[in-house]
Amino acid sequence: MKSLLGLLTVVLASAPVLAQNVVPGPCDKLLLSYAAPLPAKPTWTYTRSLPTGGRVYYFGAEHSQDATHPQFARIKQAFAEVNPTIVLFEGPNRGVDSTAAATIARLGESGYVRFLAKQQHIAVESLENPVAEYQHLKTKFDPEQLKLFYMLREAQRLRTRSHATPEQITKAMEAFLTKSAQVLPGADQVIRSVPELAAAYRKHWPQGGNWWEAPAAWFDPAAASASTGGQFTNDINRASSEFRNAYMYRLIADKARAGQRVFAVVGRNHVPAQAPALDCALSVH
Repeated sequence: MKSLLGLLTVVLASAPVLAQNVVPGPCDKLLLSYAAPLPAKPTWTYTRSLPTGGRVYYFGAEHSQDATHPQFARIKQAFAEVNPTIVLFEGPNRGVDSTAAATIARLGESGYVRFLAKQQHIAVESLENPVAEYQHLKTKFDPEQLKLFYMLREAQRLRTRSHATPEQITKAMEAFLTKSAQVLPGADQVIRSVPELAAAYRKHWPQGGNWWEAPAAWFDPAAASASTGGQFTNDINRASSEFRNAYMYRLIADKARAGQRVFAVVGRNHVPAQAPALDCALSVH
């Protein structure tokens, strides 16, 4: 799950190049929909070698900030075996820390793969296109609902994964709101302050408790909003995830077809959802 404040960093730092790779591709139809269940025995790692020398190692990770999680040893071993020329990661580039353990503790698997790349002086690139994603979602959802979704999802992430206090979450929302026009163009006329955030939350969830306590189930793209109580949050997250799946597989395929050895790490459900489309795209030379 990507960070809202990280989203701001990506937008401001890389806006001139974000227009690329958003045109629908012929293999998009093979992406698995979140409305359907994953395969009964999903494969969380995708590998492919091309006759042209390109290669893909696509690792589906559990979101973890525990350096003792066994997946980090697997990532390190695979990284050494693949000897990548480009490393792709989910979410914004929030850098690395001084050690592997500190990087994982603060930045999880996304930070760790950047840490490995930095050690070997290998180029890194995000698998996200937040500007194009937001423009896509704007065509489907109400601006207030969309801004509320982004803010509630980040509050939930900070609360559950970073163990932030309500005060820390509020400060994070205030920091975002000061530059929201740059992050979510056209949304600066709705939810302009934390009190307005609280009011919008009460409007949609009058019995929903505190806005910073929105449950994680509301942001499951495989669930229906009507069943979780999210009203519209699951639907937005599904549309977001499906847009991101399309963008990710195209970027990976483009790099591999160009002869790069691609090492990519994402949340694990993305991998089986994209695998059929990747097979299709990597077969087109």
